[in-house]
Amino acid sequence: MLTVLDGLRNVNLITVLFRMICAVLCGGAIGLERSYKNRPAGVRTHILICIGGTVASVTGLYLYLNAHLPTDVARLGAQVVSGLGFIGAGTIVVTHKQTIKGLTTAAGLWASGIIGLAIGAGFYEGAVIAAILVLFTEFGFTRVGKRVKYMPEFRMILRYKNKNALDQALRRCKDNKIIIKDLQIAGSDTAEGETEYTAVLALRQGADLNQEDLVAAIRDFPDILEAEIVHENAY
Repeated sequence: MLTVLDGLRNVNLITVLFRMICAVLCGGAIGLERSYKNRPAGVRTHILICIGGTVASVTGLYLYLNAHLPTDVARLGAQVVSGLGFIGAGTIVVTHKQTIKGLTTAAGLWASGIIGLAIGAGFYEGAVIAAILVLFTEFGFTRVGKRVKYMPEFRMILRYKNKNALDQALRRCKDNKIIIKDLQIAGSDTAEGETEYTAVLALRQGADLNQEDLVAAIRDFPDILEAEIVHENAY
């Protein structure tokens, strides 16, 4: 630990003010990055959470050191950690494409609260290092994440008469290294007394896949009445 900061680790008016300023700076720095990327929780939210964690930590220390009450100084901090989960959950959204957004923001809010607890406890070095690492992660790894190739997901609807036709279609998908995430099948009787089946496949495509070529190949299978790709915005 830095001995130069030892005088700021006690609980008094000056040290409390210093800790609040640190909370504003650390929380605000993390929130600026989120605001820059137009995320739901920005500067004010991160500052408030960091200040809240700081106040909770300082209060626990005050009750123990100044008020001399028989209290667990870590109890208030533990409740803050639990409460941050509910706040973070409010920033997580599942889009109509069944993708999840807001996890990074929720994690940043949680980290801001923990940083606030560290500041309130007088662990300035750890709080500053953590804030720098959070900023480095959010700024620096954005480009890395964009370079990671994600295999797109799509849906295919098949209408067929013979159940073996579905087996052939599934085998063709596997041959193209397509992951079958979900399969729903429904049957209906036609006017001629035959049974037609409709299958909805949720698929994750492999690399270098031409969806139109895949559909064209499946249409050529015997007993396949219809095969088409359904785009997500159709749901």
